[in-house]
Amino acid sequence: MLAAQVLINALVLGCLYACIAIGFSLVWGVLNVINLIHGSFIVLGAYLAWGLYQSLHLSPWYALVIAAPLFFCLGYIVQRVVLNRVITAPVLVTLTLTFGLDLILNNAMIYFFKADYRKLTLSPPMGSVSLFGVVVPVDRLLATAFALALTGILYLILRRLKVGRAIVAVRLDRDAAVLMGVNVKSIYAIAFGLGAALAGCAGVLMALIFPISPLTSSAYLGKAFVVCVLGGLGSVSGALAGGILLALIEGIGSATIGPAHATTLSFILLIVFLILRPQGLLGRRGFE
Repeated sequence: MLAAQVLINALVLGCLYACIAIGFSLVWGVLNVINLIHGSFIVLGAYLAWGLYQSLHLSPWYALVIAAPLFFCLGYIVQRVVLNRVITAPVLVTLTLTFGLDLILNNAMIYFFKADYRKLTLSPPMGSVSLFGVVVPVDRLLATAFALALTGILYLILRRLKVGRAIVAVRLDRDAAVLMGVNVKSIYAIAFGLGAALAGCAGVLMALIFPISPLTSSAYLGKAFVVCVLGGLGSVSGALAGGILLALIEGIGSATIGPAHATTLSFILLIVFLILRPQGLLGRRGFE
């Protein structure tokens, strides 16, 4: 029974972790930018869902439709107006810039929403179902399904659409993409916009499961970083595999040595991967 509980929780949380990390991985892989504002985008998405439900009683599932274009535009503007000015600078410069942007956004959220924890609770509740003897809330299952759908949509965009193939081309060889007529600046902005849109949507889904506070942005950023390293940079399937692996390790750690040590275990795993397999489970050597 305990093994089934850990496995089902890992599958549910792993899909959500993948949704958190996949936008972070996309930006890192394509722009070579470690986007430290990603965690605050997730929290802002959670506040959007919470605010819409509190004021308009709008379901979080409908909030996704609002969050995706809204955060895409936000990310696109941030990249075009701010980040694009230093995109060719050393990684330390872009790292510092996104750190500064994260401080601004995070402090703005603390100013407007305070640091208190809030929880989006659906009324009436959606109930629960039993899977292999394990009781799982329906809203959590639906959040998992939407997280998988978002991951699948990004995969299809990258594989089927012209703009997606251009993003992959820029990631693989920027100079060759330029020679083929790809507008790299535009692709950078679109990739950053997609990363922000996925972060905002992930925040909407996470609002159903975890309490909301600006103080949680660093935790989400840390999970995105770990999943990227475990799964492989810029890989959609890698993000999914990394998310499930991280959730599985956290679940086993919580069940055996206590929830307080689950995060420690995940970062030990991160160090092991950085030493033994820096390209991650499904990444390619040279892109880590």
